[in-house]
Amino acid sequence: MAPKSTTPSKFQTYLSQRWAEGCATGRDLLPEIKCLGYTGSLSQLERLLTQWRHAGHAAIIDAPAAKAGILMDPSTGRLVSPIVAAALCIKPRGLLTEAQAAKVDAFKSTSPEFAMMRELAMRFRGILRGNDTLKLDVWLHDADRSGLYGIRRFTRTLRQDLAAVRNAITETWSNGQTEGQINRLKMLKRAMYGSAGVELFRARMLPIHPTRQHAD
Repeated sequence: MAPKSTTPSKFQTYLSQRWAEGCATGRDLLPEIKCLGYTGSLSQLERLLTQWRHAGHAAIIDAPAAKAGILMDPSTGRLVSPIVAAALCIKPRGLLTEAQAAKVDAFKSTSPEFAMMRELAMRFRGILRGNDTLKLDVWLHDADRSGLYGIRRFTRTLRQDLAAVRNAITETWSNGQTEGQINRLKMLKRAMYGSAGVELFRARMLPIHPTRQHAD
């Protein structure tokens, strides 16, 4: 989705040029981008500039994204949100579109952390689809030594119930049906709350068994 005029990232190219020229204060940049159509607030602009300052790069254009630790979309030159980066990190190569594959390759070439996290994510996905628990032990060892905070935190969570994780790898059973029915009941409860009585709620929850009278 293209950034809206209320988002300072829509004017990132201009802001990057002005940043490179030495203008790095929100109060100076705000009237300039307002002339370009920006309708957001000063606080939104300051949040973006604060991210740039914390990244430790002098200018977005001149400084490589890898040095700044920032992922840039190769097709637009804009910053990539953590949600988009995470989605591309865990999506297998065969399911990527051509544009997504180009982004993944660009991210891997500019960010060693992204390349390492994607490699660990793909290995873990393969372990879950296989039945070799020994590979899980190797993966946990490599993940602990990766230095990635999110991955190390994930491994600590896995170790809290490692027996269940091993069963998920080796067993064919799944509680997906149970979780699906629970999710369905919660959805119905929220949809019916305050708008109908118990009888209608029960009618939506229970399956319909047509009687002979209805069949006739």
